[in-house]
Amino acid sequence: MTNRRKFLLQSSALLGGAAMASAFDKPGFNILRNRFSPADQINIGAIGINGMGWSNVNAALKVQGVNLVAVCDVDQNVIDKRMNDLSKMKADPSKVKRYSDYRKLLEQKDIDAVIIGTPDHWHALIMVEACQQGKDVYVEKPVGNSIEECRRMVAAQKKYNRAVQGGQWQRSQQHFQDAMDFVYSGQLGPIRTVKVWCYQGWMRPAPKVADSAPPPGVDYTKWLGPAPTRPFNASRYHFNFRWFWDYAGGLMTDWGVHLLDYGLLGMKADLPKTVVSLGGKFAYPDLAQETPDTLTALYEFDGFNLLWDHALGIDNGSYGRDHGIAYIGNNATLVLDRGGWEVIEERNSKNKVSKPKVSPSDNGLDKHWENFISVVRSRKFSDLKCPIEAGAHVATVAQLGNISFRSGERVIWDKTKNGFTNNELNKKYLAKEYHNGYKLPQV
Repeated sequence: MTNRRKFLLQSSALLGGAAMASAFDKPGFNILRNRFSPADQINIGAIGINGMGWSNVNAALKVQGVNLVAVCDVDQNVIDKRMNDLSKMKADPSKVKRYSDYRKLLEQKDIDAVIIGTPDHWHALIMVEACQQGKDVYVEKPVGNSIEECRRMVAAQKKYNRAVQGGQWQRSQQHFQDAMDFVYSGQLGPIRTVKVWCYQGWMRPAPKVADSAPPPGVDYTKWLGPAPTRPFNASRYHFNFRWFWDYAGGLMTDWGVHLLDYGLLGMKADLPKTVVSLGGKFAYPDLAQETPDTLTALYEFDGFNLLWDHALGIDNGSYGRDHGIAYIGNNATLVLDRGGWEVIEERNSKNKVSKPKVSPSDNGLDKHWENFISVVRSRKFSDLKCPIEAGAHVATVAQLGNISFRSGERVIWDKTKNGFTNNELNKKYLAKEYHNGYKLPQV
């Protein structure tokens, strides 16, 4: 452990609430410069910087004392674009090291924490290896691309004692937390059904195109990594990776982990007993995708059911919202989304409830990063808003829904065996096979 890192641990108790609050009240971009002492700097490296990876960089650099010292991407065009972005931020890109191989970035000794913003099939491998290298980790959602990956990630955090934050930033947004307090108050009455939905009109897969050579500057072999080898196809690349089972799990694991997370939180639920999922490529059968554009999954828990419903290319979801969570109680229903929450009283209810309508007043991603950096400094892992256990929990629930769809079966989960009652499903779906010489480390 470096002297600087030792200083961080020894002095964390002195970075009290007042000092931290003062720092967070004055956001600004920091590239190797800020008003914290040199021993108290948090140096970050970002792996995968095309989409949410770069959004996370921007949020991280608003936290005082955080410096970007390295980036990694397999697409040189993306790196060039982000270096130009840094120049517009009046930063000095020459001070940021650039890599195409994440392993080289992890070897950089002055990096304290890494951002993993790659396609989903890379998350677990990089997270485990980052922990092995002594780095703290902010990993985008879904944290794992299989149930076994989720288990290994939890085990790695515990073994290597690192701060690991999942990218479910809604957990740091105040109006979501306030809604949970109302649900827990009992005013809704017994909750028998939780509806979770995601209708995304702007999202649709790309057209089918012929395989081709990768674009200049793209190391496609590194992009595939542990996924099966296949020719480059533009409709499977960048944003569209999420519609293919080799790399992701469709809308269920993309938006689903954000929304299912709060369905589970509101009910303080563990894993379901059974799951049945129905859907298919109903809207865009001729577009390039494997995951369903339309899916309904019914999760059976003790005492209530949870219903997941998603559709690509449609905005008109339940309660007039394109996404949300509804806790349906005997007295009233609480409807929650990123735009706020409201309580809809049952017409004939004898138990009158207050009916707030609340709008958001903060930036969840920024607050999520403030939380993560505060824990990197304090080492109080229990303060994390989305520890790896929470990210793994909801990613597992989302995977269960996808596995039911893919297998065409009503799946039954055995908590005592930590697997399906049907052992053939365990063999086929619990873990993903790694290819091209990559292996997920045993922990």
